[in-house]
Amino acid sequence: MKRDMELIREILLTVEEKYVDTWLHNNEIQIDGYDMKIIGYHCAILHDAGMIYDYEGQYGDGELLQFGVGRLTWEDHEFLDKIKSDTVWNKTKDTINAKGIPFVLDAVKEIATAVTTAMIKTAILGL
Repeated sequence: MKRDMELIREILLTVEEKYVDTWLHNNEIQIDGYDMKIIGYHCAILHDAGMIYDYEGQYGDGELLQFGVGRLTWEDHEFLDKIKSDTVWNKTKDTINAKGIPFVLDAVKEIATAVTTAMIKTAILGL
């Protein structure tokens, strides 16, 4: 299955919004245009990457039946704060596409940080 960075962003936004103090189950992480198996896969790789604490999938007959996830890490709350704004997210994607940079997490983090830093400088210096 191909990794989908748009879906990654939506999952992080959903976990941030809905997590309180217990597991979020697959029925609480519903994202338009994506089925439970695709969302579950992306939650599993987010866990593998250390971006969310805890992931547990329940399988039967070789299929994912349901899953649950834990909270975001501190670092990924920071990351999400940078890409939460549609403006920053779109500028990040535009830069990646224009420069032919692979759409990988490290590139997204660095470019989103640069976009945010430029916006801060503009706000402070009025440039």
